[in-house]
Amino acid sequence: MRITQILQSSVLTLLLCASAAVAANVRPAAIVEERTETVLKTLVEQRAAFSADRGKLNAFVESELDALFDREYSARLVLGRHSRGADPAKVSAFANALVKSLLNKYGAAMLDADPSLDVRVAGETELRGGQIVRVASEIHRRGGAPVKVDYLFRPVGEAWLVFDVIVEGVSYVQTFRTQFDERLRRQSLDEVIEGLNRGEIDVQG
Repeated sequence: MRITQILQSSVLTLLLCASAAVAANVRPAAIVEERTETVLKTLVEQRAAFSADRGKLNAFVESELDALFDREYSARLVLGRHSRGADPAKVSAFANALVKSLLNKYGAAMLDADPSLDVRVAGETELRGGQIVRVASEIHRRGGAPVKVDYLFRPVGEAWLVFDVIVEGVSYVQTFRTQFDERLRRQSLDEVIEGLNRGEIDVQG
């Protein structure tokens, strides 16, 4: 699988298991299983509307991601050492700019979602005494080999939130940490945020 496909899969698989706020007593594996069908159905039923109005598609994706994706915690992991002592507002701005950049680049890929996709959850593993749960799954598709996708969840308040997605062994967090570490050695966090918002930084693997 090419890097571009991996990044598209990272965004898509985050969306596939998104939902309204999920209570902590619903296990992460059940979240992945239960929400896939509903979100795929919405993408298929609203395909014409989403194709005609990209803003509507992005709003749908963002609303779903906001319900499940711990974007600020994930952003801190992406920033790594560059987040130490950083203004929380700037970390939040970076998180939002990165998601916006990904949606601008890969959002249209959501419209290609195949309703026949079958997500099979292999199980979940508790890490760090249950503070992190790793859900192993496979996405089965027509005309292609299954894609292995693992989700890393952590409890936040009364919900389980995803902070990393690992597609075919490639981590969302590690992928972008490598890219932005190099850039942040040359630019300030403010400059990177501005570059993302202006579309001047091309997010790569």
